[in-house]
Amino acid sequence: MSMSLRDQLLKAGLVSEKQAREAERQLQLQQQGRQQLPKQLRGAASEPARAAQQAQLAKAERDQELNRRQQEQADKKARQAQIRQLIEQHRLPRADTDESYNFVDGNKVRRIPADASVRERLSRGEIAIVRCDGRYDLVPAAAAARIRERDERAVIAYGAGPDPGSVDDAYRDFAVPDDLTW
Repeated sequence: MSMSLRDQLLKAGLVSEKQAREAERQLQLQQQGRQQLPKQLRGAASEPARAAQQAQLAKAERDQELNRRQQEQADKKARQAQIRQLIEQHRLPRADTDESYNFVDGNKVRRIPADASVRERLSRGEIAIVRCDGRYDLVPAAAAARIRERDERAVIAYGAGPDPGSVDDAYRDFAVPDDLTW
């Protein structure tokens, strides 16, 4: 009674022994294929998951870099606003004179209206020339120091007098005339 289907088919003469072995072999191949299929599916499923995880990590890294750049830009804007505010608060009034003070900014010679007293204060380092938004202004040395803390390039001339140690030895004996204005 508990004969397998194979045995029943063989006994009834519906299949030959060769056909039964072939059917059994195919059945085993199918069972092996089903056992291997989940492993392949697991490997295939893990690759997209791994790729998705790597994409997520890359996106997080890009987002961090973007946030860092945005933060740097915001800090730079804040420093520029602070510099603008310091200049507005401490700006010295422009001299109403035809005389000017020449100074070097980068590789260009610029000028700012200045009378003799302003030139003297510039040479002593009491006041400094600062640049903001393409404009040059005179501010006291204390304000220039605070501006320099925020941006080194904003302060152009600060105590423009020559350093005694930097004077060329060949010209040591020759005095610079007092009435020379540059």
